[in-house]
Amino acid sequence: MNANQQSKVYNQQPQMPHIALNAHLLFGGASYRSAGIHQYIFHTLKHLPIAAPGFEFTVFTNGQPEMARAKLLSSRWPTHRPLARILWEQFVQPFQLARLRPNLLHSLAFASPLITAMPTVVTMYDLSFRLFPENFPAFQRLYLSTLSSISCRRARRVIAISESTKRDVVRWLNVPAAQVDVARPGVEARFRPRPRAEVEAFRTRVGLPERFILYLGTLEPRKNLATLISAFAKLQSLFPNLYLVLAGAQGWFYADLFQQVESLGLRGRVHFPGYVPAEELPLWYNAGAVFAYPSSFEGFGLPVLEALACGRPVVTSNTSSLPEAAGEAALKVPPQNVEALTAALRHALTAGEEWAVRGPAHAAQFSWAATAQATVESYRRALEAADR
Repeated sequence: MNANQQSKVYNQQPQMPHIALNAHLLFGGASYRSAGIHQYIFHTLKHLPIAAPGFEFTVFTNGQPEMARAKLLSSRWPTHRPLARILWEQFVQPFQLARLRPNLLHSLAFASPLITAMPTVVTMYDLSFRLFPENFPAFQRLYLSTLSSISCRRARRVIAISESTKRDVVRWLNVPAAQVDVARPGVEARFRPRPRAEVEAFRTRVGLPERFILYLGTLEPRKNLATLISAFAKLQSLFPNLYLVLAGAQGWFYADLFQQVESLGLRGRVHFPGYVPAEELPLWYNAGAVFAYPSSFEGFGLPVLEALACGRPVVTSNTSSLPEAAGEAALKVPPQNVEALTAALRHALTAGEEWAVRGPAHAAQFSWAATAQATVESYRRALEAADR
């Protein structure tokens, strides 16, 4: 075979699929709204190269994600600021894509650029901006509602993080169900039952009470914390040494919770420790007697899964995606039902050690490697559709 023939054969070899990923939100500052999204993007990027050894990846980012083999393209734009990030996504990204010419763009959070003919995949975490518009500033609500709707309908594939979110995308954004894939979150190995001595040392260092119900998440209305506080008040006569710890960043209307605590005479019994560092989360879960997550709506509900992985009794809601996260390993009650929540908490507080086995066994079904593999399968479907 001469050189010309060898060159011809080489040029006929299939090229490695090239995927561009917009990950600017990952380094935009983990606000109360975006913390869960940050975690999802971080772990997806970390595991994608292992799930797709035959793919080439270019990541638009102003940070340094843990992603082997990826080419990182930074920007001078201050994309940690929401408005700058939106302007970059819509007006700068299309020109970078035109120069880069990847086979596919994966928009990792809600919106793709409108002025590109590039085949796209877009990830949707939830439609809270559509279902609970009162919880969002007007501009953010308008941007997310408009751009996510257009982006999902134009995308080759849509990735939802739960079956519940998939149903919402199909219903509210008019996307065909066959076009929506599900890539559920995983849970890290560090979320596991910890030795008692380690937990007690942490309890002493942080100043946590001996026995308490833990909530960990944003302090905002859709988390349904007013119902949790009311249920806790009803438990005082049965468990006089019990405390309630509401840990997390302050969201919308958080001051109402402080007023409720005062009106019920629970000052000193309800603690608000604020933001919890990510590296301490497993010990917080392990220190609680029960983990309560009575949210009215979630895209998935990862704290439920993390608490179960730590072997703690969990009480959550039976709505939106929470039954997917909880499975049969947690107690589920209707949101807003104070009596049902009170009864479930009472049961969890008096339950035996079966939780230490049941929760981790359920959580073991979820891994970030599986999330990445489901994402790669979505890429393959999108690329096949683009070739037709």
